[in-house]
Amino acid sequence: MAEEPSQLSDFDGRYEDPADDPLFDFDEDDPDRANIFARKELLKVGHVPESGRIVGRDGEIKAVAAELRPIVRGDPPNNVIIYGKTGTGKSLVARHVTERARRAAESNGMSVGTVYVDCAQHNTQTRVARTVTRSLNETEGTDFDIPRAGIGSGEYYDYLWEILDTAYESVIIILDEVDRLDDDDILMQLSRARESGKADCHLGVIAVSNKIEYRDQLNERVKSSLREEEFVFQPYDANQLREIMKHRRDAFHDGVLSDDVIPLTAALAAQEHGDARKAIEILRHAGELAERENVETVVEEHVRDAQEWAEIDRFEELLRGSTTQVKFILYSLALLTEENPNEDGFSTNRIYERYQATTEKADAKTLSEHRVYELLKEQAFLGVVESTRTGGGRGEGSYLEHRLVQDTGIVLKSVLRDSRLEDLA
Repeated sequence: MAEEPSQLSDFDGRYEDPADDPLFDFDEDDPDRANIFARKELLKVGHVPESGRIVGRDGEIKAVAAELRPIVRGDPPNNVIIYGKTGTGKSLVARHVTERARRAAESNGMSVGTVYVDCAQHNTQTRVARTVTRSLNETEGTDFDIPRAGIGSGEYYDYLWEILDTAYESVIIILDEVDRLDDDDILMQLSRARESGKADCHLGVIAVSNKIEYRDQLNERVKSSLREEEFVFQPYDANQLREIMKHRRDAFHDGVLSDDVIPLTAALAAQEHGDARKAIEILRHAGELAERENVETVVEEHVRDAQEWAEIDRFEELLRGSTTQVKFILYSLALLTEENPNEDGFSTNRIYERYQATTEKADAKTLSEHRVYELLKEQAFLGVVESTRTGGGRGEGSYLEHRLVQDTGIVLKSVLRDSRLEDLA
């Protein structure tokens, strides 16, 4: 008798209809299959919901809209910087208001373009210039075929200025996590494009930052050029987080969520500075856990298990784009923290000694102590590490001590997801 094919490993094209492949069988009407999600996109990071689902940000929406309102009548918009902790609705409001401003302007016969740039991914001037230029280029109107690689920021800017003059009267560019940029010259280029005669288009910038001190680090020429309005978004409280969760409840089928899921999710997120993004991530992970278990109800246990997954995902997001060497350093600091629970921080020298042992074990290049010190300061700026100056003991002088902001276990699990570090486990 012929052996039944394995669903996992014996597929060789034998299914004429790919829908018959049992590995990806998906029958909505299967009575034995738990059906958890109805509109899962409502729980995706980056999803911009309709205005009725945006909770607790009416004042901020109106304030940002007031700065963009001039484009509706063909006048230049104001530049804006929005500050606030992660998950306070900064990016959501910026994208929501920008899209409404575009529609309102176009209803008045204005040609308006909008671009969203994630500076955590596109952190150099060339990458930002490429993203903005390629996003705004409409080939049928410009006849430009703009390359993805092989040219520098200057060439992308040359394309951009022509595109702006050819296709648009106004453009709004959102630079999310703008503090991740390698330098701030991109802000100078964009904010002075019309003033310097490079483009006749009105161009507005919305810079979004998790760092309240971001503007202080800009050079004076950029500050003068931006002449921006600043807004600070405060964290959500537990009641607002519950409302946000209730407005995403229809991501699930009716009756799937037990009564304690939304209050618990909101409470967990409220402990982390009112982080709505984290609350949504926990809720999504909880649903996915129930789906994998093939149970019909998402319960408290799923939420608590999902919290750790969400924290690991969030930390990985913070490290997105970081080098392997940064992960070696954080791994070493996490081990020191685990081994010395009564110590509140560690000198660069102690971290470096553990880092040397880590790179030796991984058979990797070892950086100089000064370079490790610079990378620790960089991680402090990004909010991954806290660095404080201590007076030291007699004859020691002052020096920096570093500590992890995130729970040690989360850091270790996150960095060890990187296949280049898995041999350290």
